[in-house]
Amino acid sequence: MDQEQSLFEQFPSAFPDRESKNEGVDNPRDRQMLTILRDEREKDLSPYAFRTKNSRGRIVDEEPCLVRSPFERDIGRIIFSQAFRRLRHKTQVFFNAKNDHICSRIEHVIYVKYIATTIAKALNLNLDLVEAIALGHDLGHAPFGHSGEKVLDKCAKKYDPESSFRHEFQSLRVVDLLEERPVGRPGGINLSFEVRDGIVSHCGETYSEYILSPFRDKPTDLILDRKQALSAMPATLEGCVVRISDKIAYIGRDIEDACLAGIMEFEDIAPAITSRLGKTNSQIINTLVGDLIHNSLDKDEIRLSDEAGQAMKELLEENVARIYRSEKINRYEMTVKNSIEGLFEALMAAMKDKEKAAASGNPVFEGMAKYAANYPVKDAGDTQMVVDYIAGMTDSFATSCYEKIYWI
Repeated sequence: MDQEQSLFEQFPSAFPDRESKNEGVDNPRDRQMLTILRDEREKDLSPYAFRTKNSRGRIVDEEPCLVRSPFERDIGRIIFSQAFRRLRHKTQVFFNAKNDHICSRIEHVIYVKYIATTIAKALNLNLDLVEAIALGHDLGHAPFGHSGEKVLDKCAKKYDPESSFRHEFQSLRVVDLLEERPVGRPGGINLSFEVRDGIVSHCGETYSEYILSPFRDKPTDLILDRKQALSAMPATLEGCVVRISDKIAYIGRDIEDACLAGIMEFEDIAPAITSRLGKTNSQIINTLVGDLIHNSLDKDEIRLSDEAGQAMKELLEENVARIYRSEKINRYEMTVKNSIEGLFEALMAAMKDKEKAAASGNPVFEGMAKYAANYPVKDAGDTQMVVDYIAGMTDSFATSCYEKIYWI
């Protein structure tokens, strides 16, 4: 393409009438020009990158945005959602922390986005798709982090053996069903398939996984299957980038928080690991990102070297032993168990008589009754409604609700 030529000269067939007209913010001429520009930008992406024009689309078809690509539009819907705002008061590891330097869920999301887009730029992938998946991947996380997730899953199964709770699938429920739309619109924010797929397939807790190949022929409906959706690889290379970036983002950051909590120090990590990955969070991230880019360039897979992949697995296992199973975390988990179970039991009892709950004078039961009255999913059982209600709570709100029910 000759950079000296104007767009009109480069694409004369697209603009037969070059006379300037004031046709407002959306007109066929501008739409065609901007579409051409987007397509031209994506021509030079990696052959393994996802092209926006190949998207499988949304659950409900919509008129395309004039200025933004579908994935840019998804980014906006995610960051303006209420579920996204609540992430700033949700746990990463240490719940309801009073120390401002302890990582929150929204900070983790920002770290994942930064690491994933850094990798995507180097590999020449679709940045808008990577950013949308990264920003939306934890929208369904329960209060109190993975501790809250485990307890909520047990509570759900107690009342409905077929029910379950996993934050990856809950994140998909949030964007598909639960997040509010403008008046008169159905529930959910109607994201593109590729973003929804990346969100539900982002599982970052498979410690031995360091080679990821996209499941490009994944059936569209598979992401709605609770069991298969969580185990299947993302359908795009961009989704694979976010999936491994999730681990890279928390592996060293959790150690930083453990240092602040007095649980461990970086010096406690085995020398065999630090010699390969580094002695600080920044060194660990730099080592893993650099190794991943080097080993993934011009490939239809995202991978670390065997050495770096093994070192990452060993460090994650050390984190499990030293942090997630530490005495202090075990004490926290007892409190989490009591809070989530207490909330669940009380709210399930309140759901048996919603009118009584609405008139109870207790703001927790009144809030549950109001939520049930406006619940966007038809024919849902009480168990699922209570799961969704608690999952949407922040740490502080869940604690406050528990106190309003049980404190005398």
